Amino acid sequence: MENAVNRVNLCGTLCDLPSLSHENHGRRFYSFTLNVPRLSGASDLLPILAAEDILNTIDLSGGSCLKIEGQLRSFNSRKETGRRLILSVFAETIQSCEDEPENEVALTGAICKMPVYRQTPLGREICDIMLAVQRRYRRTDYVPCILWGRTAQDAAELPVGTALELHGRLQSREYVKVLDNRRETRTTYELSVMEAYQLPEDPS
Repeated sequence: MENAVNRVNLCGTLCDLPSLSHENHGRRFYSFTLNVPRLSGASDLLPILAAEDILNTIDLSGGSCLKIEGQLRSFNSRKETGRRLILSVFAETIQSCEDEPENEVALTGAICKMPVYRQTPLGREICDIMLAVQRRYRRTDYVPCILWGRTAQDAAELPVGTALELHGRLQSREYVKVLDNRRETRTTYELSVMEAYQLPEDPS
């Protein structure tokens, strides 16, 4: 998909000081968590990845309010306990700010797994999709997305390969994983979709 969109705009509070994540081609990358409040009063604790030279442009003291612009990135972590899709926000710019909380994501991509439609015990309709978002150098990011209500109904009927434009917020959610008779609390991240548009088929 040409001209693919992958934009994230966040404004929240720094939870912890950045720690070294990895080094690639002589460039160091650091990870930290951003607390972004919701209107409901809850908060999303979001993983941020930033290059050292980006971090050096601002004063990062504990509790700083930060405005971040970047993209969603994913990779598969392979461990003895199995494979996990790791999602994070790759920060392209970071600024200190005193703005209101912000959590806006815009993506274009294609459905790469069959949508999963379900209902909550209270009858709320939900559809889970996995969106494949292309980026440069023939790489692809895979983003779990959750849709609600009538939007969920419509998405449930879409075949694999359908191109979509999605707008929403990145949310964090805890769940319990059972491993060898023990329970482990994990955190997953997904795009909570507010608006979804089906795009024309690529003639290529």
